[in-house]
Amino acid sequence: MMSYLRCVIGVTLLLIVSLAEAADFSGKVIAVLDGDTLLVLRNNHPVKVRLAEIDAPEKMQTFGETSKRSLSDMVLGKQIKVSSQAVDKYGRMVAHLDLNGLDVNAEQIRRGMAWEYSNFHSNKTLIALQDEARQAPRGLWALSDPMPPWEWRKQHPSTFSTQPNAAVLSVATHANTTAHDPGCGNKKRCSEMPSCEEAKYYLAQCGVKSLDGDGDGVPCENLCGGRK
Repeated sequence: MMSYLRCVIGVTLLLIVSLAEAADFSGKVIAVLDGDTLLVLRNNHPVKVRLAEIDAPEKMQTFGETSKRSLSDMVLGKQIKVSSQAVDKYGRMVAHLDLNGLDVNAEQIRRGMAWEYSNFHSNKTLIALQDEARQAPRGLWALSDPMPPWEWRKQHPSTFSTQPNAAVLSVATHANTTAHDPGCGNKKRCSEMPSCEEAKYYLAQCGVKSLDGDGDGVPCENLCGGRK
């Protein structure tokens, strides 16, 4: 019985790894959710991606909006290469991002917009970039006492989901993610939309009808245009 269970676990782990590796793709960034999470279009379906080996301040945390704006300025509306590393317990693809040769994950660290968060702090490159940003000081390191986001989350546990997806189910479905869940935040107005793509996403996938005041199927005419 024990041998059988080991075999099942081994096959499951191989499936997870192989599917994660097969998930590498290029796509357009349609929304930036915070300083280390975004939505990328893959085969016309949005995929929620969490940047690997970094941890940015949460949106409601001090410096959270600045970190989000940094990532948005860097990648929003642009084509990036997504190199998947894993799928986390919330069903997000954990990945490294490449923008025309620029390591986006490392750039957030270099700018002082996130903490290095590699496994057992093993990424020496990110550690060196973080030390450089701290010495400058750049970004969050200019604050008198920046709080790591993992500590902030401990103090605000109700802010985050406590219903993680089953790992195998997440892996099986993440490559063709539909947008019932990813990125549907609290945005309700066109003034909150940075791009036409995000406005269309919120209208079609999140059901935010207030973005289409005249009911013509085109959200936010100032961004997407409307009937002539």
